[in-house]
Order: sequence, then structure tokens, then C-alpha cells
Amino acid sequence: MPFEIPQNLHPDCGPIAWMLGTWRGNGHGDYPTIEKFEFGQEVIFTHDGRPFFHYMARAWIIDGQGEFVRDAAIETGFIRCRPEGRLEVLLAHNTGFSEVWYGQAGEGRMEIVTDAIVRTESAKEVTAGKRLYGNVEGDLLYAYDMAAVGEPLQPHLWARLQRQ
Repeated sequence: MPFEIPQNLHPDCGPIAWMLGTWRGNGHGDYPTIEKFEFGQEVIFTHDGRPFFHYMARAWIIDGQGEFVRDAAIETGFIRCRPEGRLEVLLAHNTGFSEVWYGQAGEGRMEIVTDAIVRTESAKEVTAGKRLYGNVEGDLLYAYDMAAVGEPLQPHLWARLQRQ
């Protein structure tokens, strides 16, 4: 699907402009403390001319035939774009934790790592994360590595999403 850069795009957002819009697709999840699973996901990146994107993602568990089983994670936040492709990211999750990430964008990719994580009393302990997003053949591919509940940083989620 063709994509046009908005006229009001803030210059600092240029390195991630390709991410703007709505994306949908499927992914996989795995972690030592849970069973492997497949999920569907919708991710939305919006922009209003200021040097940030608003981000919202929702996921649902699917069965082997791609059919809906139940709702899953929701996260929302802001990708604050800085000069020279530097990024500051703030995310909040329905599961009771919030994160501050720092990273870099350019050449059709965005890579961020956690700097700080806070959680509510009832949330699982998440201690670190790393995310890589890339524009591959016009699709949004991402991988999320997580350290949580006493486990070291390791692959947790990966997906391929198509522009809607």
C-alpha cells in the first residue's frame, strides 16, 4: 500500500515517518514461564505535527487456524523524536507496568532498550526489554526481547504486520 509523508511532519520524526498509520498482522510469542502462543495484532502510529508519535497496540490470542481465542495485551504511549534519529519512548501496559526506553532510528529501522520500568503491586516483574522494528518489503516486522520473573533478556515476541 502506498504511503505519503504528511506535510506537517516534524523534521525530527523523519527517521520513523514510514511507521505512520495502522498496521495489522500476526505474530508469535514464547517465554520459559509460559506456553508458546500465536497472536493477531493491530498497531497504530499517529502524528499531529509536533516532535512525537502517539502509539497504540492491541493484541489477541489466535488458534492454529488464525481464529480469535481471547483478548491479550494493550499498550499505549509516545515516541518522542529527537534530532539525528535519537528516540525517547514512554509506554504504559494494561498489565500494570510502564517503561522508559531510549534508542535510535534510521534507514527503515528503530531500535530501543529500556532505561526504567515501574510496576503496580499486582503486575509481573519485568526488568528489561529490547525492541527492534524494521521496514521489510513494505511490512512492519518487530522483535521484542524481555527479561522478567527472574529470567534473563531473551526473545519473547515477534510479528509481521501489513499497512492497512
